[in-house]
Amino acid sequence: MLSSSSLPSFHRAIQSGDFLITAEVAPPKGGDPAHMLSMAHLLNGRVHGVNVTDGSRAVLRMSSLAASVILQQHGIEAICQVACRDRNAIALQADLMGAHALGIHTILALTGDPVKAGDHPNARSVFELESVRLLNLIHKLNGGLDFNDKPLPHGATQLLVGAAVDPQCGSWSGLQRRFERKLAAGAQFFQSQLISDFDRLEKFMTQVAVGSNKPILAGIFLLKSAKNAQFINRCVPGVHIPDAIIDRLGAAADPLHEGMVIAAEQVRHARELCQGVHMMAVNREDLIPQILDLAGIPPLS
Repeated sequence: MLSSSSLPSFHRAIQSGDFLITAEVAPPKGGDPAHMLSMAHLLNGRVHGVNVTDGSRAVLRMSSLAASVILQQHGIEAICQVACRDRNAIALQADLMGAHALGIHTILALTGDPVKAGDHPNARSVFELESVRLLNLIHKLNGGLDFNDKPLPHGATQLLVGAAVDPQCGSWSGLQRRFERKLAAGAQFFQSQLISDFDRLEKFMTQVAVGSNKPILAGIFLLKSAKNAQFINRCVPGVHIPDAIIDRLGAAADPLHEGMVIAAEQVRHARELCQGVHMMAVNREDLIPQILDLAGIPPLS
């Protein structure tokens, strides 16, 4: 087992009940990680972990595991996303054991976006597992067993695993059922999709997540313009940016700054409801520290 002194800061923050802050970065689309590293370095001291996407929107990028290792080699704590879309149970187990051996101890277990949404629409999907079965698989690996309940002769993994949750899901009963299944499968934290309806988040926290004793991180997205918000409404299932926010962005002299102010307001609102935020600022991760400053969130001690 990892000693308390060697626990990653994200693990320690969960144990301490701190307000958790993570931020998302995408691996490079190519072999040079320089831009990813430059963005991630700006987040040091402001977030407990940098969440590395795994083929988000089914768009080709460097392996999330390789990108996570590169970040940690540069002193940046990584949370490695693992999606089921592209790998069967053998490959998933191989990557998870490799993650453990390479010092990656925090995993976000995802089903994965459909191939047709991405830049290789004719590629073949796998989807042998989905997120709940992936959580169960990781639980077995942590217990020293493989997917077929056979012992691992060279040691168990030690992986802290989280899962996604969508408080804005159209089916309330479906949301509750899936949340409970992920809890039972061993999820230790939850990261939400982009939150635009904070009344819905409050309802989720008070009616579904209450009593789970697991941290929920609300997804906060930097909207760069009214056009950007309209694109999200059109292209991201389950998300509806309210007209009032789109109008604010459209009327602003500096829409990007107004988007930062809106994101900071949302961080403050989320802080009243749940134990953390997951910051998303696609291609402008450098602005996340300024958003946290606007929200009154100090650097990590």
